[in-house]
Amino acid sequence: MEPSTKTIEIPVRRHRFTVEEYHRMGEAGIFSEDDRVELVEGEIVEMTPIGWRHAETVTGLTRTLLEIGGSHYDVSVQNPLVLHERGEHLPDLALLRRDRPRDRLPAAEDVLVVVEVADSSLRYDREVKLPLYARAGIPEAWLIDLTADRAEVYSEPGERGYGKVYRTGRGGKVVSATVEGLSFGLAGILPEPE
Repeated sequence: MEPSTKTIEIPVRRHRFTVEEYHRMGEAGIFSEDDRVELVEGEIVEMTPIGWRHAETVTGLTRTLLEIGGSHYDVSVQNPLVLHERGEHLPDLALLRRDRPRDRLPAAEDVLVVVEVADSSLRYDREVKLPLYARAGIPEAWLIDLTADRAEVYSEPGERGYGKVYRTGRGGKVVSATVEGLSFGLAGILPEPE
């Protein structure tokens, strides 16, 4: 008679980190300055490397946004943005209210527009990050899709994501749905395809 080989199933439990724990890990030296990580729904996520088209697009957007309205909002470039207790993202750009508190990291309520520039991260940005920005109540999000040379402008945030989206190609204009007077031609922003 063979011995019984019953399998005992133990449920796997994940520990989801808080922003405070995430910061303590950084202070303890767990992450180096060069580590590109963000806290997404309590999980530490390694970000994809930035290629030259991505970098040039962020640079062009930064220059354009500062020229258009740099006196009306602050342009935050690849800096932390706290969405909630378990979420601290590093969007490519964020337009921040000038009257926000200066004694803490920017939070969702401080943001006018959040921008993600995507090539290899396109699906993740569109399906994970944008819905999280909407749930956090950020009024507008732009996804600059380098694979299709177009911009997607999302507005009307809600629990199920953004309710409205419009897309424009290289020859079109990005027009903010929520920031009055904010518009620019996309052709001057996007580098030529490889």
